[in-house]
Amino acid sequence: MPGPVRSIGQVMKLLKPDFPDLSISKIRFLESEGLLSPERAPSGYRKYSRADVDRLRYILTCQRDNFQPLKVIREHLEMIDRGEEPPAVEPPAPPGASGGEEEHLGIGAPRGPIRMKRRELIRASGITEAQLVELERHQLVRTKRGQDWYGQEALMVCVASRRLRAFGMDTRHLRALRQAAEREAGMIEQTVLPHVRHREQAGEIASQVTQLVLHAHAAMVYDLLEH
Repeated sequence: MPGPVRSIGQVMKLLKPDFPDLSISKIRFLESEGLLSPERAPSGYRKYSRADVDRLRYILTCQRDNFQPLKVIREHLEMIDRGEEPPAVEPPAPPGASGGEEEHLGIGAPRGPIRMKRRELIRASGITEAQLVELERHQLVRTKRGQDWYGQEALMVCVASRRLRAFGMDTRHLRALRQAAEREAGMIEQTVLPHVRHREQAGEIASQVTQLVLHAHAAMVYDLLEH
């Protein structure tokens, strides 16, 4: 006997506490991308089964906790459809936990390359077009050099910007962070340059130094907040 089904409004009410940014338009977008396929009543209304709701919850968790692009999520869903076990979705690490918040946001833990067009970045990060324009106007977010797509750094800044707004931190605060980042980047460049004999060494050494600087920066911030 088939289990109960829900309308799209009921699904929203069920998942909204865990995913506050969820909207009907976002659910429909995921459907248009072929990630969800709920049944339709003769009247045309969507009918979400328990399996459909679980599938949607998995998609939203992948986006929220791992910032995974739709291409990767689709691959995971195909594994599920074949009866295989997809990679585990790790919950966000609390500040001060092993690895720290910087690991959860992807710093020092490279993932597969992210290439997002403008609309994809907006959908994945949960910000509005106006908010992205504002971030770009202050050069807080930009496309990769010489490209028309955004990388993982842009996604991370957009997500952080959206979440920080809930605590009263806006673009003005992010500009201060950008200025600090520019100073740290300059310091890293000056530090790395004398140690690079071959061009291919530059990326590896810069990555190592950057990770150490970021870990030290995070530790100092936590230390200042505790005193």
